[in-house]
Amino acid sequence: MTRHLIAVVPLWDGERDSIWMIPGYLDGIREAGAVPVILPLTDDREALLTAFAPCDGLLMTGGQDVSPALYRATREENCGAPCEIRDRMEAILYAAALEENKPVLGICRGIQLVNVLQGGTLYQDLPTEHPGGTEHHMSPPYDRPIHEVGIVKGTPLYELLGTERLEVNSYHHQAVKELGADLEVMAVSEDGLVEAVRHTGKSFVWAVQWHPELDFSVNQNSRSIFGAFVRACEQG
Repeated sequence: MTRHLIAVVPLWDGERDSIWMIPGYLDGIREAGAVPVILPLTDDREALLTAFAPCDGLLMTGGQDVSPALYRATREENCGAPCEIRDRMEAILYAAALEENKPVLGICRGIQLVNVLQGGTLYQDLPTEHPGGTEHHMSPPYDRPIHEVGIVKGTPLYELLGTERLEVNSYHHQAVKELGADLEVMAVSEDGLVEAVRHTGKSFVWAVQWHPELDFSVNQNSRSIFGAFVRACEQG
């Protein structure tokens, strides 16, 4: 039986001038039955599309802050340094995935970039722009819940998990501000932040703000999200 390939966007360590990877991204895909393939860090369109061609889906991982230039904003003091080659790389891959109707799963930075590429904007720093009592930047260990999200009834995420309340881990300081075009909110945090979205015009383009790659080994809901993504990739 052929196992399907899923392209995974690499993480970038600027201090070490090196790409790297959190094992949970790969393990979550593998345990759901597919084969993860880490892509090269490049904005060479031809190289990227060649590498992406045999893959059946795209996993957009966490990482640096998205460049505010992508949503026509000035970079504020508390916005982290972007990895602009990743911004360009993922814009190419995301457009290709949409054109070919390949499933996409975005995690953390992934939801932020999906929103921006759909024309939305971001809070550049939640503590200063959206202060509240919900902990969005937890300390280790990361495989435990830190706050709840409300899942919108009738959305595919609700249909998958069968609950209106979900406890999640959380490690981010940016988030969706203005929602991008063709996106539907699937979950909202206790303090009103968008925590999950889907593209309404595609078969499977989902993104979540929390980190299923960090707790899937102990969390059935996180395994279910990886499983839904892989099944969509298998179905073509």
